[in-house]
Amino acid sequence: MKTLAALLLAFAAVATPSFAADKAADVTDMQALRAAVRADKKAYVASILMLTPAEAQKFWPAYDAYQRTLDMTGREKNMTIIEVVGQDKPVSELYARQIAKDIMLADDAEAKARRTLYNRVMKAVPPLKAARYLQLEGKIRAAQAYEIAETIPLIK
Repeated sequence: MKTLAALLLAFAAVATPSFAADKAADVTDMQALRAAVRADKKAYVASILMLTPAEAQKFWPAYDAYQRTLDMTGREKNMTIIEVVGQDKPVSELYARQIAKDIMLADDAEAKARRTLYNRVMKAVPPLKAARYLQLEGKIRAAQAYEIAETIPLIK
């Protein structure tokens, strides 16, 4: 047990400076993240990844294709929900089933796009940058999902 504790302390001592040195990639302030993404998501991603010209040439087409898919699936999902909420009355069981199906289809399309993105990004940039981007995109998506969840009430 003492050996494990010593090992963990040694790891923490070595790992802490490397984490502290990489402040540019420290994306823990979600309000700052949301503000940066609203201003210019692509520029923000570029500032975090610091791609070489060769990496950028391979990375940005994958990024752009993924963003187009996200825009499409997000619009479909949001339009379905907004249409129902705008009615401001209870929906039938049949209509609720269709709403749930539409949401799941949009989620499935988004998951498929993420798998495609993963495959393309892993080929476009070194694994560390790929993992950093995928983590960053996950944080951005979580922040955006939270904003949507805050504004759209549940259906009746």
